[in-house]
Amino acid sequence: MAAAEQQRQARGAAGGAADHGAAGAGGGSGPPGVAGLMRGNVLWLSVVSLLNDASSEMIYPLLPAFVLQVLGAGPAFLGLIEGVAEATSSLVKLGGGWLSDRLRRRKVLAVWGYGIAALLRPFIAVATQPWHVLGIRFADRVGKGVRTAPRDALLAESVEPGVRGTAFGIHRAADHAGAVVGPLIAAGLLLLPATRLRLVFALAAIPGLLGVLVLVVRVREPGRGAAAGGAVAPEPAAATSSGPGAAGALHRLGGRFLRLMAVLVLFTLGNASDAFLLLRAQQLGVSLALIPILWAAFHVSKMSWSVPGGMLADRHGPRRSIAAGWLVYAAAYAGFAFAGREWQIWALFLFYGLFYGLTEAPEKALVASLAPAGERGLAFGAYHSAIGLAALPASVMFGVLWQRFGPETAFLTGGALALAAAVALALVSVPGKGEALAPVGPPPRGEAESPTS
Repeated sequence: MAAAEQQRQARGAAGGAADHGAAGAGGGSGPPGVAGLMRGNVLWLSVVSLLNDASSEMIYPLLPAFVLQVLGAGPAFLGLIEGVAEATSSLVKLGGGWLSDRLRRRKVLAVWGYGIAALLRPFIAVATQPWHVLGIRFADRVGKGVRTAPRDALLAESVEPGVRGTAFGIHRAADHAGAVVGPLIAAGLLLLPATRLRLVFALAAIPGLLGVLVLVVRVREPGRGAAAGGAVAPEPAAATSSGPGAAGALHRLGGRFLRLMAVLVLFTLGNASDAFLLLRAQQLGVSLALIPILWAAFHVSKMSWSVPGGMLADRHGPRRSIAAGWLVYAAAYAGFAFAGREWQIWALFLFYGLFYGLTEAPEKALVASLAPAGERGLAFGAYHSAIGLAALPASVMFGVLWQRFGPETAFLTGGALALAAAVALALVSVPGKGEALAPVGPPPRGEAESPTS
């Protein structure tokens, strides 16, 4: 039976490779290619992200109003909450990615990370002071930090290099689908008699815990029949992660990777928390009852562009897609600066979703192509850490600029930094279309396997 299963997987691997090659030769990548990826780890990691984001987004769009109106904090403290949360997540992401390389196990860290967030996030329901929210967001982001790099490395190792952009696009689309479902659930609950924000926050535990269950039961480590389309990724010949620690191992990622990280940090310094967009929406007349609907519409836009953005990166190279996304970002932030009517906010949120589609999946595909296979977890950890560490000064700076000089100055500053990053990206040497610098597959394994696999 085991031999028959291996033969079946080998046939699936050959068929998947043939499909990918045909798509590349023909210059097209239609729905059958996307459908072929919708199985195995790509499918189930996408389901996990959908459920987790449904849980998170039942809370997040309502958090600015809760912190400012219920708990009495100001915009600067909101910026501090979001900045500290993301910076914390980023510090943990670097260690999580490095540890997954050392252990050669991705799934167990992903389970712990999703579990921490699912259990602690709903405790915002009992917060009575702004610093309570800060503490809970800190713990929630620790969980995100533990899981993110191992999960992204696991996903990258579950597909062939030529379709990584599309695979990450599918995953991001599911993530944004959860961010559509979550606010709609929250809005529906708030329409019920006697429903308060705190009850919505508490009920967010349900989809989060369901996501952890799916992860435990359905996701498999690569090399054990987990790859999309039935393909089993081969073992690479790359060196394994070793050395004094995560920070000391960064030099092994190479100069091109580190220069790319510097450009991403420059962009991120102008990319404050999207909580400020919600604050701007309320400022221009969007009612609290409509905020979850606006947030859901925003994520419909993000979801709609995620797969096309990943396919664009696979076809034309990721740098063009990322640069285009940053130009969209600059235009959207200029729009938020000068908007004066409620309908303009709705239009800007939908347009802003294009930025995510053009950048999220392409950035991850580019990181995977630049990283040696034995250091892929570390590379994703470094990528997420660089962005998240820059998020702290970005959000704090944005909040201070808003409070002292007004929202127009804050948004225009963010747009200017995005334009500068787009220019700098053109000066960085990165892989082009079809170029993969690292072999596909998980790092070499020892004899022991994760008991949760």
